[in-house]
Amino acid sequence: MKIAIDAMGGDHAPEAIVKGASLAVDHYHDLELTLFGNREQINSYLDKHPRIHIHHTTEKVENTDEPSRVVRKKKDASMVLMAEAVKNEEADACISAGNTGALMSTGLFKVGRIKGIDRPALSPTLPTTDGKGFLLLDVGANVETKPNHLLQYAVMGSIYVENVRNINNPRVGLLNVGTEDQKGSDTVKEAFQLLQQAPINFVGNVEARDLLEGVADVVVTDGFSGNIALKSIEGTALTLFSIIKQSFMKNMKTKLAAAMVKSDLKGVKDQLDYSEYGGAGLFGLRAPVIKAHGSSNERAIFNAIKQTYHLVEADVVSLIEKEVKALQEREA
Repeated sequence: MKIAIDAMGGDHAPEAIVKGASLAVDHYHDLELTLFGNREQINSYLDKHPRIHIHHTTEKVENTDEPSRVVRKKKDASMVLMAEAVKNEEADACISAGNTGALMSTGLFKVGRIKGIDRPALSPTLPTTDGKGFLLLDVGANVETKPNHLLQYAVMGSIYVENVRNINNPRVGLLNVGTEDQKGSDTVKEAFQLLQQAPINFVGNVEARDLLEGVADVVVTDGFSGNIALKSIEGTALTLFSIIKQSFMKNMKTKLAAAMVKSDLKGVKDQLDYSEYGGAGLFGLRAPVIKAHGSSNERAIFNAIKQTYHLVEADVVSLIEKEVKALQEREA
């Protein structure tokens, strides 16, 4: 299996990417990785390995770059050439922790959409209290969606969760302002009807407050609401641990208490760390494209590579293609 990686994307590039790649090739003996980026910078962190290759690039995509112009203006950027390798079938999938908008644009124009998928969805797996996690899609690839797009998200998410995360007959929920069947906008109401008729385990409307309790294995929504939900969860977790840390640092008594529960608190923090589940998949493209978090450390990059490995191994793209074709035939 061959995976292309943007070694220059992310807050800790290229060090975190290179070290995460090294962990991955030690873990998977049939895995070959090509790191796209500045050869000199990559080599400063890389112990020579026969299954890690370097493709030297002279440019990289910055966070300030306009996503829609990256493919045309930065043809030699590490992210663009990484996606080009997938397009040319030199790699089975690709990963970047760089500019999210640029990766979505590059993936769309270079890798291309699956026939029958109107819009791809950006889809991270987020933590739940039972440790299983849930897939949320879309979280920003498309601000506005039609009912049929939400149906496609549900089908793609269900296939991914069942075949990569090994959850049998995954529960699919529609994010809404209430659990009653008739709640929400006209778009959401129409999507509800489509999801009821789809070949998935649709459990109805779900509310944001129940997401981390594991109310569903797959939750679908438009990119605007999904991004707000994602950022709210991220912000709440960070604020919560900041408050706890401040409370434990107040005086000597609380500091002693902190020392006693330090390992337990670390366990809770790790349970809420969504990077343990890998990156966000850009589902609906002709090959797996994974967006790792911008602040990814080497462990998070390793998990993103693991996720990508299992996506390719399970041939999720082909499964989505078959299901989308079957949906179209039923509608015809």
